[in-house]
Amino acid sequence: MLFCVLASGSRGNALWVEDQDQAVLLDAGLSGRELERRIELSGLNRRKLRAILVSHEHTDHIAGVGVLARRLNLPVYINPATLSACGQSLGKINPALFTTSRAFELGPLHIHPFSVSHDAADPVGFTFAANNTKLGVATDLGVATTLVRARLAGCTAVILESNHDPEMLRNGPYPHDLKRRVAGRHGHLSNPQAGELLNLLNHQELKRIVLAHLSETNNRPDLARGHMDSCLSGLPSACRVEVAFQDVPSDVFII
Repeated sequence: MLFCVLASGSRGNALWVEDQDQAVLLDAGLSGRELERRIELSGLNRRKLRAILVSHEHTDHIAGVGVLARRLNLPVYINPATLSACGQSLGKINPALFTTSRAFELGPLHIHPFSVSHDAADPVGFTFAANNTKLGVATDLGVATTLVRARLAGCTAVILESNHDPEMLRNGPYPHDLKRRVAGRHGHLSNPQAGELLNLLNHQELKRIVLAHLSETNNRPDLARGHMDSCLSGLPSACRVEVAFQDVPSDVFII
């Protein structure tokens, strides 16, 4: 299995996951044209795309879904509550409805959506499993519930939100209500919260950690990485910690 974070942050999110020459796109929060540019820039082949998956209805996750689905003739995998919450934002698409917490197969990928705590209709994280490897993705959640910990356990790679530094958020320019939302149970994980969760998920087969959805206002990559370095000193020697960015795609990671 391989994956590439095409974009991560409050201005747009997209993740490419591929196995056996078949790929899916988790979220498409940039324009269709920009997503295609980043796919090409990363050396990926858009002809391998079989579907788009949607985690929740916020614009930074769905802005390009409809355009890209129509342009490439792709089905959109989405749960009913999220589809309803999107309203007319997606335009005419071919929806393939999934049930949160019920796994399904898409080509060689075994995909399991699970509930996360976020201010959306029915937001989900995902795990992708193939060939004895497992990728876990949870990038918009205010708290790591028991369910989240259980679903992400045993992953070969984890893409996890590390949205804000608590002190930067407290002292930053956001209005009080927005600060409360970000830091609340239905907001976004802080660096310390992400570190605590990753410490619980640590095991000998963990190969890659990608810190995602960093706030450009309330966080810095060095703070996020520094916090992980200090609380994850017991990581397996083969494990690497990366940071996903808003404006450039990540490397293509093979697990």
